[in-house]
Order: sequence, then C-alpha cells, then structure tokens
Amino acid sequence: MSTSPTLSRTREDRVVAGVVGGIARRYGWNSTIVRALFVIISVVSAAFPGLFVYLLLWMLMPEGEG
Repeated sequence: MSTSPTLSRTREDRVVAGVVGGIARRYGWNSTIVRALFVIISVVSAAFPGLFVYLLLWMLMPEGEG
C-alpha cells in the first residue's frame, strides 16, 4: 500500500509560501505548470479570486516537514 503525500505547503519548492508547490507535490504535477495555470486563471477569470484563494490556502494549509 503506497501513501501519497499529504496536502501541505512545501519548503523546498516555494516561491512565496509554498502553497502551489505543495499542491503540485500532492498530485504529482509539475509546479511550474501549476503556477502558470493559477496565474492565467486568476487574471482571465473574474469569478476566481486568485489572490484571496492563495491567502486563504496559506493560512489553512500546514507547512510540510521537509
């Protein structure tokens, strides 16, 4: 039985707070692509308040171990 990484902020792959790096690590995605998609969706969509979501995740997601 393999365990997948928990959803937590990363210390190694961080630009601001490690939120997007943690999401990418959890799902096995490339963090650069996830960051680019996050920025594009935030800029293009008025229905997705990217900065608010990022700040909320920063407060709610625990910081990872390594």
